[in-house]
Amino acid sequence: MTNQTGAAVRRRPALRREEVLATALRLIDADGVEALSMRRIGRALGRDPMRLYRFAASKEELLDGVVELVLGELEVPRSGTWEDVLRGAAHGYRRIALAHPHVVPLMVTRPLATPLALRPLGTLRPLEDLLELLVRAGFDERGALHAYRFYIGFLQGHVLNELQERVYDPEETDDLLRLGLHRLPAKEFPRLRSLAGELAAYDGLQELEEGLDVVIAGLRRQLGGRRHEAVPAGAGRRSDDGPGGR
Repeated sequence: MTNQTGAAVRRRPALRREEVLATALRLIDADGVEALSMRRIGRALGRDPMRLYRFAASKEELLDGVVELVLGELEVPRSGTWEDVLRGAAHGYRRIALAHPHVVPLMVTRPLATPLALRPLGTLRPLEDLLELLVRAGFDERGALHAYRFYIGFLQGHVLNELQERVYDPEETDDLLRLGLHRLPAKEFPRLRSLAGELAAYDGLQELEEGLDVVIAGLRRQLGGRRHEAVPAGAGRRSDDGPGGR
């Protein structure tokens, strides 16, 4: 292609949805969701913001796309026991949360704003994979769904809680000052101030493992109960009417 002077004009490559979402994610990581706009994305890409609406008709649709992009980083392990797979997926979810803390509230709340069947397919793949895992482990489909809800509810709550454990002054050695708890009125928050040492010693990975121990133990009991119920009444007992009976 040439311009009016005959000089060659290099055409810009076509804009791709993945490029738009990746740029939106970088902006969210840097400045939070509230600072995101089509205008800012367009400026970052050097494109007319109006062109972006072909990839997302609204900011809400754009945010759904960002969640899909981030959850695309989550890999559900393909080998190991079902307990090992749940632990591996939990660690992957936590890594994503710590890498994109501003996106975590979206990962928790966007599903509330969108019916299941209308969500981006990428956001449903972890759900599908984990349901398949739980069914193969021995849960019936209804039980697998309840197990998934129990598991993901714990996981979302954990990462939200871990992200709240932010240190006020990392260089300070006194726990009360390090966490900024000295700002709280002593008479109104005596219990919280007294826990400064415990709060300062918070270990997100250890808390995750301890919580997973509880979750998996509960699911294992449920699974054991379902297998027990599946055994026909009288199975393994000698019948008086059968061979060797009366």
